[in-house]
Amino acid sequence: MNDTELRAAVIAELRTIAPEVDGDELRDDRPLRRQVDLDSLDWLNFLVGLHQRLAVEIPEADYPQLATLDDLIGYLRARL
Repeated sequence: MNDTELRAAVIAELRTIAPEVDGDELRDDRPLRRQVDLDSLDWLNFLVGLHQRLAVEIPEADYPQLATLDDLIGYLRARL
């Protein structure tokens, strides 16, 4: 999976939590939770959804390093 496909998968999963999200308006280098206004439960559901969608283990200890779209894409790329 290339970075474009990973970004599309991340945004698709994000839209299951926040359907109003427009992926074209998201900045890859800014904290995603702030851009989309996700609370901690929504963020957890989003990360669990990514795990299920992409079959990638995301340990809770890694959550703090997954703040931006760039962070998420790099993390997922390294584990696929």
